[in-house]
Amino acid sequence: MKIATYNVNGINGRLPVLLRWLKETAPDVACLQELKAPQENFPEQAILDAGYKAIWHGQKSWNGVAILAKDREITEVCRALPGDPTDEHSRYIEALVEGITIGCLYLPNGNPAPGPKFDYKLGWFERLKIHAAGLLAADKPVVLTGDYNVMPTELDAYKPERWVNDALFRPETREAFKTLVDQGWTDAIRKLYPTEVIYTFFDYFRDAYGRNAGLRIDHFLLSPHLEKRLIAAGVNRDVRGWEKTSDHAPVWIELKD
Repeated sequence: MKIATYNVNGINGRLPVLLRWLKETAPDVACLQELKAPQENFPEQAILDAGYKAIWHGQKSWNGVAILAKDREITEVCRALPGDPTDEHSRYIEALVEGITIGCLYLPNGNPAPGPKFDYKLGWFERLKIHAAGLLAADKPVVLTGDYNVMPTELDAYKPERWVNDALFRPETREAFKTLVDQGWTDAIRKLYPTEVIYTFFDYFRDAYGRNAGLRIDHFLLSPHLEKRLIAAGVNRDVRGWEKTSDHAPVWIELKD
C-alpha cells in the first residue's frame, strides 16, 4: 500500500495540480491538508472522477483536512483531535482503511513565538501526544501523517541558524515532537534516510525551490506494526516545480502487504 501526504495550500485553486499528481503517482491513500475550503465546497465529484473516495473536514478560508482512498473502503473514525471541545479548527481527521488507522493532521504553525499562537501550538501538541499514546496502546497498525510544522533537527532546515526563534524550530517545539516519537513511533523518512538532506517545503520567495533552500516539516510517524512493513519512502519534489503549485511537495511511503 502506498500512502501519501500533501499540504495542497488551497484545494480548489490547486485542483489541477492535485489531480495531475494523483494520476501520475496513484497513491492508494492520500492525506491532504490546508484545504482552505468550507465543507460544502470540497470538490468531491472531481475527486470521485479521479478514482478516489474521500472524507474531509473543511473550514472557510483556513485549515481543512481530508483523506482519499483509491479502490478501497474508507471509514471515518473522528474528525477532530480529542481534548478540547472548544477548538473549532479543522486540523485532524482519522479513518480506517484496510485495517490501518490513518490520522491526517495539520499542526498549528505557532508564529509569532512566544505568544498566544505558540501556546495554542504547544497545547495542540499535548493533545496529540495523549491521543497518539492511546492509539499505540490499542496495539494496532497506525499512521500519523501530515504537516507537523516542525523541523525536528538541524538536518531538516536549510541554514538552521536562521530559524532559531521560529515556532517551527524553537526548542519547545522540537522537544514536543521528540517526546511524541519517543512514545514508540518511527519517523519513516529518517528510518530509511537517516543522514540525507530531504526537504518537503520550499517558500515561494527568493527562489527557495530552485536553490533547494527548504524545510522538512511533513512527516510520517508509524506504529511498530507498520515500521516492520516499511519498504520505501520519498518526496515527489518535482511537483513543487509545477505551475501554480503548493509550496509543499507530497511525501509518500510504501508498505508491504
